[in-house]
Amino acid sequence: QVQFVESGGGLVQPGGSLRLSCTASGFTFSNYAMSWYRQAPGKERELIASITGTGSGTIYVDSVKGRFIISRDNAKNTVNLQISSLKPEDTGVYYCNTRILVSDYWGQGTQVTVSS
Repeated sequence: QVQFVESGGGLVQPGGSLRLSCTASGFTFSNYAMSWYRQAPGKERELIASITGTGSGTIYVDSVKGRFIISRDNAKNTVNLQISSLKPEDTGVYYCNTRILVSDYWGQGTQVTVSS
């Protein structure tokens, strides 16, 4: 079955950086786009960034453009999110995601807290 294992979250000061990773299994990873979502406290989960199956195309929500970089390594079934110049409003649980046919699959989430 489809599974994701996420890592890399933590507590970081404003202006700091983190690298989030998500390792996938249970499907042909390179065939599917991957996304990262964020759920801030008290808010709905929102799409942050997506990358095509080949890695040739990426999209970002406006609030993270120029600060976050999504990448993937299809040989390792891994998608990464490099997050930089962090702000308190970046605090939340970050989830990796893929959609296969009509079903969405989610990781367990990794907590990112930006605070001084």
